[in-house]
Amino acid sequence: MKRVVLSLLLATIIPSSIAQNNTEQWLSLFNGEDLTNWVPKFTGYELGVNHRDTFRVEAGVLKVSYDNWPDFDGEFGHLIYDEVFSHYILRAEYRFVGDQVSNGPGWAFRNNGLMLHGQSPESMALNQEFPASIEVQLLGGDGSAERTTGNVCSPGTNYVRDGQLITQHCINSTSETFHGDQWVSIEVEVHGDELVRHSVNGEVVFEYFGTQLDDRDPDAQALLSAGHGINLSEGYISLQAESHPTEFRKIELRRIPQ
Repeated sequence: MKRVVLSLLLATIIPSSIAQNNTEQWLSLFNGEDLTNWVPKFTGYELGVNHRDTFRVEAGVLKVSYDNWPDFDGEFGHLIYDEVFSHYILRAEYRFVGDQVSNGPGWAFRNNGLMLHGQSPESMALNQEFPASIEVQLLGGDGSAERTTGNVCSPGTNYVRDGQLITQHCINSTSETFHGDQWVSIEVEVHGDELVRHSVNGEVVFEYFGTQLDDRDPDAQALLSAGHGINLSEGYISLQAESHPTEFRKIELRRIPQ
């Protein structure tokens, strides 16, 4: 309980304008030319195998492409940046394009994510579907129904919100719905495990803290058995490939004071 109270206090005193007081320069995680510093991991494939050339760079855009896929059979992919981050602001511009690959899960329609505080790519099992991490879920609209973006999903993890430990896998943000192929700007402010704040097109849509491994989850249990602490205050960042084509034209990060 003391930890929850302390984190609540920290959440109230950390301003969203902290970036204005920071002199760190923005680091372009995506250089606009190739996948330097990124490593792919697909379910059922060894680390480093870019299955069916899914992750690629074309015309200055990082693409999650399914041009070479006849159908989908559970080969979930992640493109992982090769550095650990703890306190930072991450911003990206993304959009969904084209049609979902045949046999893709219904929930994965216009679905991608920025995975934060992820486990090391080397620690992922061969057939593991998702790294234990906190997902900033990116969703596109279907043309009619409401469908928020900047949501939170938690593969192998939990977090605290409004003083309660959240064990539900996905919870929606308060964002608007973005239909069609329009570009959307997402920004995530991360203060270790003390505060995470999501903003979509400049509007705050979700806040939480107390990011931690879920000791009920098999992937998290493997990490805990190997000596990983339960609290998640740092980790790897990755993009997803869950069966719908997605494009990223900017992925930038700026470290902020602890």
